[in-house]
Amino acid sequence: MDITPQAVVIPKETDHLEQGKYGPVFPRTPACYGFTIIADVKPGRAEAIRNHGHTLAKALEGDPHLLAPLKLHYLRWVLFDDDTRFMYQGIFDTDFDKYTEDAVALFSRAGVSTAFENLEGFPEDWKTNPDAFIRFVREHHCPSFIEYGEYPYVTADEIKKALRIKSSLSEMLDQLQ
Repeated sequence: MDITPQAVVIPKETDHLEQGKYGPVFPRTPACYGFTIIADVKPGRAEAIRNHGHTLAKALEGDPHLLAPLKLHYLRWVLFDDDTRFMYQGIFDTDFDKYTEDAVALFSRAGVSTAFENLEGFPEDWKTNPDAFIRFVREHHCPSFIEYGEYPYVTADEIKKALRIKSSLSEMLDQLQ
């Protein structure tokens, strides 16, 4: 496995990209897949977004594998411009179509709301209308134009496996001393 750091420039024009169910399938990059959403916060709803962050963190304390079906590497939520705008960044191992379908299914099944409900234009029927959810995400997606990976094209599962092996090896070496 080559672990030489790599970068990929993502084209501005997407007409030539394979079209998935919900639009262009952006290429897998050294950072895997992901997207960034920037949207306006409904007036007075920034604190609800922050509270939702606490709710999600608490849910993950209760079930650390709650978001496992999404094959996530990282999520980042940012409120900016005096709490009037919200940025969501997610890096994951599946393409856009699969990630968004899995997210709608996961949150609907778990009966969990989303911080996105506090954003202007987010569809109220998102749990029963995944197409509206996906349309919102696509309309607010700000594609990156370059992505870099220090350990390129490595999945979250591969990283976790390597860390388990490292831990087991360290434990074995400690026992030999």
